[in-house]
Amino acid sequence: MEQHVKTRSDAPAGFFAVEAAGLRWLAEAQGARTAEVIDVEPDRIALERIAEVRPTADAAAGFGAALAATHDAGADAFGSPPPGHHGDIFIGRRPQPARPTATWGAFYAAQRVEPFVPVAVAAGNLSGSGAGVVGRACEVVAAGAFDDHEPPARLHGDLWAGNVLWSPGGVVLIDPAAHGGHRETDLAMLSLFGCPFLEDIVAAYDRARPLRTGWRERTPLHQLHPLAVHAAGHGPSYGRALVDAAERTLALV
Repeated sequence: MEQHVKTRSDAPAGFFAVEAAGLRWLAEAQGARTAEVIDVEPDRIALERIAEVRPTADAAAGFGAALAATHDAGADAFGSPPPGHHGDIFIGRRPQPARPTATWGAFYAAQRVEPFVPVAVAAGNLSGSGAGVVGRACEVVAAGAFDDHEPPARLHGDLWAGNVLWSPGGVVLIDPAAHGGHRETDLAMLSLFGCPFLEDIVAAYDRARPLRTGWRERTPLHQLHPLAVHAAGHGPSYGRALVDAAERTLALV
């Protein structure tokens, strides 16, 4: 099997181990395919190399149904990391908490949005007034305004188009930040950064496991996390987008 090897000499403890654990946990769902882990060490991970082809509508539909199955495999709690891992997980190179929490809103506000706000402010990418808007949105979310009866889903957690590889056998996922969360969050990240045949993916997902009424209107709520991550390190345009998403979240209540 051809390998793709990633190395990082300054990798923090658990950096590659949790990536491997996330890929294996997602694979156990027998839904969306993930790259096979060949070997993992503190400073490196070896994965199967994925041959890539052009995206197709059929492959997109297959992925949508498979992603629904992955989500449906569930997690122990909102915020729970892959089994066997304890401590922070990572999105890109940034650490983020992974503490099991009883309700989605409390988890999402405290562990997926708020940790990145002061970093974005310090970087000059988010104004103080903007941080205030985001803070108000987090208060509403944490109080349970958007909690529902959905159980914790098994999320990829960093599901943007760059982590969706189109292979001859269908979509293969890489680089997860896997944890227990709300299934709409993965779909919202796909739509934030664009993905080939997105509507085919979502339509097939919805056929396999129907989405709750109003999911499209809730997209800005579920985009608060990736926008906060990007505002922390990728420029003021993401800070402005984060504030806009927070304002749109507040308008839902």
